[in-house]
Amino acid sequence: MGLKILQQSKSQKQKAEAYVFFAKAADMGNLKAMEKMADALLFGNFGMQNITAAIQLYESLAKEGSYTAQNALGFLSSYGIGMEYNQAKALIYYTFGSAGGNMMSQMILGYRYLSGINVLQNCEVALNHYKKVADYIADKLEKSEGIPVEKVRLTERPENLSSNSEILDWDIYQYYKFLAERGDVQIQVSLGQLHLIGRKGLDQDYYKALYYFLKAAKAGSANAMAFIGKMYLEGNAAAPQNNATAFKYFSMAANKGNAIGLHGLGLLYFYGKGVPVNYAEALKYFQKAAEKGWPNAQFQLGFMYYSGSGVWKDYKLAFKYFYLASQSGQPLAIYYLAEMYATGTGVLRSCRTAVEKRLKFLKRRRCIQWHFSYGIELPFKDIHLARRLYDMAAQTSPDAHIPVFFALMKLETVHLLRDILFFNFTMRWKWMKLDNTLGPYWDLFVIGLIIVVLIFLLRNRYG
Repeated sequence: MGLKILQQSKSQKQKAEAYVFFAKAADMGNLKAMEKMADALLFGNFGMQNITAAIQLYESLAKEGSYTAQNALGFLSSYGIGMEYNQAKALIYYTFGSAGGNMMSQMILGYRYLSGINVLQNCEVALNHYKKVADYIADKLEKSEGIPVEKVRLTERPENLSSNSEILDWDIYQYYKFLAERGDVQIQVSLGQLHLIGRKGLDQDYYKALYYFLKAAKAGSANAMAFIGKMYLEGNAAAPQNNATAFKYFSMAANKGNAIGLHGLGLLYFYGKGVPVNYAEALKYFQKAAEKGWPNAQFQLGFMYYSGSGVWKDYKLAFKYFYLASQSGQPLAIYYLAEMYATGTGVLRSCRTAVEKRLKFLKRRRCIQWHFSYGIELPFKDIHLARRLYDMAAQTSPDAHIPVFFALMKLETVHLLRDILFFNFTMRWKWMKLDNTLGPYWDLFVIGLIIVVLIFLLRNRYG
């Protein structure tokens, strides 16, 4: 339940609700929920940060066989955050994490062996680690709807709608919406694409996407026809999967010479979606789309020659089309180029080039962003350092005695509550929410509380 809410959440409130479910599941001993809570404690997600508690939880999880915890402990050991700086220990943690299939541990070990960080530099070992991650991602891509292409690839850049901002301003959106309703076909297609994939602050809305594509298609837009065919081929709430309807719209677009439409027909014939499998027809349509520069069609041609699907295997032609598609960033084309360089298939074998291609593929799929984000300085809290700094402030100026007293009182109270609530995630989460609410105003709250107590005592004495 928590994972589902977190994946679908679009606001901080919804994400916080997901962590409430994680806390309850963690109290019942669910390992995945405990991993989520350990991450939250480490990075301070939606609440109080406590590195010591996170480490204790990770160590407990590691004993239970959690490879995610092994990876986290490796990271903390390698940077000396909350625990002893120990690269040898970090390497052991990463090795155990990678042995259990943790993709991030594989990435980190690949980088270490490639660069020779605390290990002997070894390109072959690095290549092997990167291969495991690349194979995992490529397998997910190829199994997506049984069609090894990206779900959506934009032909026109909708960024021309307010290109200076990552979020489309509401008044600008209303203006473009007005133009679309007035019949501007290019704007209709662009708005359809934005709603299809949920870009520039707009929610993913298949119904609105289909609405704008249908208006543009009625006006004769080949791109809109192709996108409608794509929607019906993949299937969604607004356009349930229907091969016949997909074939209809792909054909309409292809008749106008549209590359996406031609590629779509090639896919239908290649996989036998609503039509008999026909590699000759598929090859014909892929070639026409590839000639127009459509990278997904170029990849499909490379794949046919690489695997010998309906054609004689020809690694030189496979390399040619994979290379062409890779120049436009087609991820699977980059993946297969790496495979060819790694195995020396059709090209001179090169470990370094294979590693570079695999890294490029993983960057395209945003698989290593997490690893690089670990390199930045993290805002970890240190209670012991805070105590020392407060003491120094009190010694420096007599005027600081009272504010330091209040600050230390809060610090010790928080520290005590952390220790008490460590093993109860639900209670800890409730405290986090209270701390977030009162945190900025704790001094006023304490002063108000003292005044109330003084008034109460004075009334009892003189009343």
